[in-house]
Amino acid sequence: MSNNEVAAVRPGEDLDWARLDAWLKDALPQLTGDFSVLQFPKGSANLTYQVTVGATKLVVRRPPFGRLANKSHDMGREYLVLSRLHAAYDRAPRALTYCSDPAVIGAEFFVSEYRPGVIVWDHVPEALSTDPDAVERVGFAVVDALAELHEVNAEKCGLGDLGRPDGYLDRQLSGWARRWADVAEVSLLSSADETAATMREVAARLLAQQPTSQLPGIVHNDFKIDNCQFTAGLPDRVYSVFDWDMATLGDPLCDLGTLLNYWPDHTLTEDDVRYFIAASATRALRLPSRSDIVERYAKGSRLDLSDVTWYEALGCWKTAVILQQLYARSVRGETSDERMRQRGEMVAPLARRAVDLLGGQV
Repeated sequence: MSNNEVAAVRPGEDLDWARLDAWLKDALPQLTGDFSVLQFPKGSANLTYQVTVGATKLVVRRPPFGRLANKSHDMGREYLVLSRLHAAYDRAPRALTYCSDPAVIGAEFFVSEYRPGVIVWDHVPEALSTDPDAVERVGFAVVDALAELHEVNAEKCGLGDLGRPDGYLDRQLSGWARRWADVAEVSLLSSADETAATMREVAARLLAQQPTSQLPGIVHNDFKIDNCQFTAGLPDRVYSVFDWDMATLGDPLCDLGTLLNYWPDHTLTEDDVRYFIAASATRALRLPSRSDIVERYAKGSRLDLSDVTWYEALGCWKTAVILQQLYARSVRGETSDERMRQRGEMVAPLARRAVDLLGGQV
């Protein structure tokens, strides 16, 4: 990552650095020298740090503080995926080691290689490209990286037991409904009751309109532009993909739906409920339209995309649940990140967008 992607550790998010230093040098004996740490501050959930030991830079990831949803922020899963996937999908950073002992830094964590590069947020940095069509090229590169992931043979890279594709969509709907129920009432917003009713309506429509899954594949489960990294000067190919803690085997079109859910589409007007996206950091990008993205994905995929709108609605609904979880952590005082309190305001418009995608208001 580029230098502006790291910063001093946020207040309240320091860990036991001396103990981590000792653990790392024991687990990775090749490490020698002084220890220092910075933080990747733009993520919304897991705590991610750039650790330097001597001349070696590493990435350390652990779950956020506070109460966590069941099976969320699974560092053991992320370590498993990244210790194997890189052999078949070179965009996956290589994981080096994993610690299940919370006594070291307060929670399980894993360590991966550090990859320098460029992440695109609200504009294409000059270090990546100054070409006038750079935004379009970046957008298509992200879609190509997703389509390529879905063509990976999980068995051949040791990930055949990562998940259970059969019944995947059923478990998605029931599992995310439970997650919503756990945090729905943790709100200080006057619109909370109306939003909860809309979220229940979305869940009912998703169930009623559920398609049949096609070919199974590796599902990243949070695939979006700002989880992709580029090499300076090369906007046509994603160099790295981050945040694999929810990866599994399942219906790959869930990833496409998630990507579309985060995708700013400037062919729509701000009056269109489908214009709203949760990823405000990338909203200013003048990317190809969502229909162009679906067409591009189809060129690299064997899947029938006739139900893609349902998958986008699913992505919308899941993102709304995640934002409510982050907001609930703020309300409960479990994070010092001031951005988390704003997440609650995004839930209602995402829920309305999901209803619109599934046929409009009742």
